Amino acid sequence: MRRPTAAQLAYGSCTVILSTLAMLLLSGASSAAGIALIAVAALALGLLVALAVPVRGATASRTAPGSPAPRPAAQEKVAAASVTDN
Repeated sequence: MRRPTAAQLAYGSCTVILSTLAMLLLSGASSAAGIALIAVAALALGLLVALAVPVRGATASRTAPGSPAPRPAAQEKVAAASVTDN
């Protein structure tokens, strides 16, 4: 399992803090159950936002299942040279 990036931690944390404040101010919740429900909802929203942040380079390193792995450029040149020499 990969570790979260700094951007994922920052976006998730800011989402939790700001959404908690907004929901508490808008709902006017004063009971313990209401505050706990808002806190759980804010944590879930923060987790969703953190997971939605794209990770740089993650899609470039993956290949489709069943497709051959990409060859380095040096191997491509050698393969092209051997075909043209024949």
